Amino acid sequence: MLLPPKVTERAFARLAEIGAAGRGQALRVAVEGGGCSGFQYEIALDDPANDDLILEGQGQKVVVDSVSLPFLENAVIDFTEELIGARFVINNPNASSSCGCGTSFSM
Repeated sequence: MLLPPKVTERAFARLAEIGAAGRGQALRVAVEGGGCSGFQYEIALDDPANDDLILEGQGQKVVVDSVSLPFLENAVIDFTEELIGARFVINNPNASSSCGCGTSFSM
């Protein structure tokens, strides 16, 4: 049994600020092949699909497709604001290494 990813209250709060749910959208977090480390995260607003895992909080939704789910087992989806900008980030315990930009990783 896979442990689903977790979403922080800060990430749900940012989605509420964006107004994603008001447009019927969710934050999609997916894993695709590529990037400088072998895999990369794709994070975008999207419409939920019937077979997505849906994580809900503060009236907002984060969705993960079934192919990406094993790569994101027990990961934490967060939102951070730094000097270089604000962005959603993935803290993934399954990644053996990641690149400096934080969007590419290897397992």
